[in-house]
Amino acid sequence: MHVKQLSPTDLHTKLTQHEKLVLLDVREVHEFDYTHIANSVLIPLRQIPDRLSEINPEDEIIVICHHGMRSQQAASYLVHSGFKNVANLTGGIDAWSCQCDPSTKRY
Repeated sequence: MHVKQLSPTDLHTKLTQHEKLVLLDVREVHEFDYTHIANSVLIPLRQIPDRLSEINPEDEIIVICHHGMRSQQAASYLVHSGFKNVANLTGGIDAWSCQCDPSTKRY
């Protein structure tokens, strides 16, 4: 199955239009503590299989990491686990900072 790719600008549009989304951040705790997109939910990549029950398969889920690699892995796992509405944030939180919200710290 194919994982949808969502650009930072498309995510920004969805957020400004107040679409109901779950922003699933799959980075590590120290990365999340340093910077994250408001209202994101943190479940580090390695914890996804054990914490799958915390994610509603009916929600629209946007998966986020630093540059888009870990989030792609997590999004693929979710799709293969039966989740229907999953997208990977292309370029991760770094691209988000560069293209949409410079107040989001880069590292």
